[in-house]
Amino acid sequence: MSDKEFDYVIVGAGSAGSVLAARLSEDPSVSVALLEAGGSDSSIFIQMPTALSIPMNMPRFNWGFESEPEPYLNNRRMDCPRGKVLGGSSSINGMVFVRGHAHDIDAWESAGASGWNYAACLPYYKKMETWINGANSYRGVSGPLGVCTGNNMALNPLYKQFIDAGVEAGYPYTADYNGFQQEGFGQMHMTVKDGVRWSTANAYLKPAKSRKNLKVIPRTLASELIMQGDRAIGVRYLAAGRQLKIFAKQEVILSAGSIGSPSLLQRSGIGPAHVLEKAGIKTRVDLPGVGENLQDHLEVYFQYRCTQPVSLNRHLGLFAKGKIGVQWLLSKSGLGATNHFESCAFIRSRAGLKSPNVQYHFLPGAMRYDGRAAFAGDGFQVHVGPNIPLSRGRVSVRSANPLQAPSILFNYLQHEQDRQDWRDCIRLTREILQQTALDDFRGDEIQPGAAIESDEQIDQWVRENVESAYHPSCTVKMGADNDTMAVLNEQCQVRGTQGLRVVDSSAFPSITNGNLNGPTIMLAERVSDIIKGNVLPAQTDIPVWIAEEWETKQRNSAGKPST
Repeated sequence: MSDKEFDYVIVGAGSAGSVLAARLSEDPSVSVALLEAGGSDSSIFIQMPTALSIPMNMPRFNWGFESEPEPYLNNRRMDCPRGKVLGGSSSINGMVFVRGHAHDIDAWESAGASGWNYAACLPYYKKMETWINGANSYRGVSGPLGVCTGNNMALNPLYKQFIDAGVEAGYPYTADYNGFQQEGFGQMHMTVKDGVRWSTANAYLKPAKSRKNLKVIPRTLASELIMQGDRAIGVRYLAAGRQLKIFAKQEVILSAGSIGSPSLLQRSGIGPAHVLEKAGIKTRVDLPGVGENLQDHLEVYFQYRCTQPVSLNRHLGLFAKGKIGVQWLLSKSGLGATNHFESCAFIRSRAGLKSPNVQYHFLPGAMRYDGRAAFAGDGFQVHVGPNIPLSRGRVSVRSANPLQAPSILFNYLQHEQDRQDWRDCIRLTREILQQTALDDFRGDEIQPGAAIESDEQIDQWVRENVESAYHPSCTVKMGADNDTMAVLNEQCQVRGTQGLRVVDSSAFPSITNGNLNGPTIMLAERVSDIIKGNVLPAQTDIPVWIAEEWETKQRNSAGKPST
């Protein structure tokens, strides 16, 4: 195998790139090179689930992107962390595993991505995972990705009380939000196996790295595609201060993420002509959609004081953290073996929706994302936000210099419906957290604060306090040939070029309801089979829980006389 020429050159060893490298190199006759800007993922801060806030705040592991002043958020600049390490963002994320609703995937096909529907994608969701609770029509048990329910809520009573509060408020219970029924309150799933973060580096890349036909090249920054006419034949990259080249006999595959992939395309002259001209880059292929359609989720921390000494705030001191770390090192168990988001919910904020548009992560503690306490004493919080935004942003390079960060503008809350969803979300959350199931634990509302009630007060508080949930996506979307903003066809090939694909969350036509690591891995699994010409058959006639049917049943049940 040549050090300079491979069948496939993949840029980015993250949630998608690690999957592609592992799957394509299963064929010993195929040579694969995997470029990654970051380095090793061996740090204890990455591998220990409870330490999730640490690598996200380390420049060694995080690109540390920042948005332009957001016009609908009081011109605040918003953090946009992206993984710069083997495993990519799957090595620094919160490890929450959400597939998205079946309707979210069907919406991709409705938007023009032919063949990308729930029935076609379900076999790949099953193929990719080992679900701790066993196989069924919706879940797999022989895939690389370990998925569990943490400590099964056994270490804190608040998890169950949150679920009970949701059911008491009139919402359904769901035994598996990644299976038949997303909507409702239940246990949250996480990409943790045997107490260790199960990133795509652990799940896919490490078992494959010993193959002679796979070469992983860390600490390399891809600067530009090498084109021969309209065909991608390689990649120029920086390594140890040197400009180097690597060539692909079959394909170059970009898996650099929703910020990195459109940036690399634009630096190579593939993108909107007006953006390239402004950056001083010669247009090679005028594709207006490259960098457009940027979508993300926002969230706030809804926080209460806790009246009983059971919250995680009691474990934030150095001595307590030391005990947690020692137990994890010795047995990979206890509070170190979980992300602490062990209960959750998906609900609809308004009538007329067929599937949920609001997500809850419940945390039996009150703290900031950097791991510091939000206030003295015990507390609990939910991370909550509407998950189907209508606002759209963009990613634009400023120059051909790969060391210069791109310009990122999300346009959060640009659309009035997004603002209304937030008003509804705040009021519904307060109603849920005021249920009697939490009476024995709930103290004062810290934030937003009971005084935040009117539309104007909610709007102002959200503008001042909302944060990104770190799910940027959709900037190189798949779509139909007649969609001028669609960059990719249904095989994730870049239109107007040959030998070039983009396979990561930037390929999504629209954002899914939930965390994006799961759908990104699924996408890479399916495209790997598309490339190999061996796509699994669709799994048809698999029922999905429909809200209207449950509501009808509830109404009928309420009208029956008691016995």
